[in-house]
Amino acid sequence: MNTLYNIIGLPFGYLMRLIYMFIPNYAWAIIIFTLVTKLLFFPISYKTQKGAARMRLLQPKIAKLQKSYASNPTLLQQKTQELYAQEGYNPMSSCLPSIIQMLLLFGVIDVVYKPITHILHMGKDIISAATTKASELVTSLGLSINGGKGFDTGNLRNELFTMEILEKHPDEFGSISSGFAEKVSEFTQHFTLFGANLGKTPTMSPDSWSKEAVILAIIPWLAGLAQLLVSLYSMYFQKKTNPTQQAGGGCMVIMMLLMPILSIVWGFSLPAGVGFYWIWSSLFSFLITFSLNKYFTLERITVINEKEKEKARIYAEKHPEKKTFMQKMLEQQAALEQQSGGAGTKPNGEKMSRSEQNKANRDAIKEARRRMAEKYGDVYDENDDNDD
Repeated sequence: MNTLYNIIGLPFGYLMRLIYMFIPNYAWAIIIFTLVTKLLFFPISYKTQKGAARMRLLQPKIAKLQKSYASNPTLLQQKTQELYAQEGYNPMSSCLPSIIQMLLLFGVIDVVYKPITHILHMGKDIISAATTKASELVTSLGLSINGGKGFDTGNLRNELFTMEILEKHPDEFGSISSGFAEKVSEFTQHFTLFGANLGKTPTMSPDSWSKEAVILAIIPWLAGLAQLLVSLYSMYFQKKTNPTQQAGGGCMVIMMLLMPILSIVWGFSLPAGVGFYWIWSSLFSFLITFSLNKYFTLERITVINEKEKEKARIYAEKHPEKKTFMQKMLEQQAALEQQSGGAGTKPNGEKMSRSEQNKANRDAIKEARRRMAEKYGDVYDENDDNDD
């Protein structure tokens, strides 16, 4: 897992360092960093919103299929996939943005956890020596940091712990490297939001409710409220564009309301810098989503949909040997149905009765036993199956 953090955090670290060079305040640097990353990934957000708008356009056709094939789920799935293929629509296209957002979060966490690496660009040997010294001070001085225990080499928070210890005992780090203590101390002064250290983890039970403790405790709640804004807007827009909510909408509502709660819970278990990033990430996401929903009007998305259909048709004609995602899905489904004897349906698509399905299952078992016998050179006798 640390390798994943390191790989994804490296480019984000360079971006954060560049921003910090122009704006030497970590809180403002996070805001600009969040805005820049949102702009960099705007094409993906655009594609996601376009896909959602196209799906809304297809809903009447899908509802018609659901009504026509309500008694045959297998055929309904096949017809739905055929519709997607005809429209040149890939229902899995929304997965990529979710994955990218998750990867982005890994990078942000790594940048927040390792400011000495990413912002100050200290060498690995120097950082290793500093964290080792900090770990020794925790145990020798009985400090409460990290539960009073020495640091594990794989702990992502080692640099934050080191900064916190160095702030209180700078003289102990004089032998690490020339100017190390001074550079880290100076950076720590800017690693704040209104004087609160963004490397510290918020808590609702601090030793004392100082100004810093109050600011840190507010951050997770603001992160939850920002995520709640996104969730409420999503529910409002969905209800507005799809008044006849399908069964299962209640589960979706629960999931949307769960995200703000998780933002608060996670905000109290991670450094405040991560929660501060979530606040602005949610706010910028809301603005982008709101703007794109306004952009994708019914008239505009109808024109876009026709262009996408035509593009898919032309591509299929020019590249008949290449199969689209939906074509592969249809072929895979057909192969599975053939292996399972039609998955409970007759060749004409009609649903089998219970007795017909039982007979088909028995025949499939017999065929499997016959093939197994042939494979191992045994003699297969159908009478053995009839005796079961």
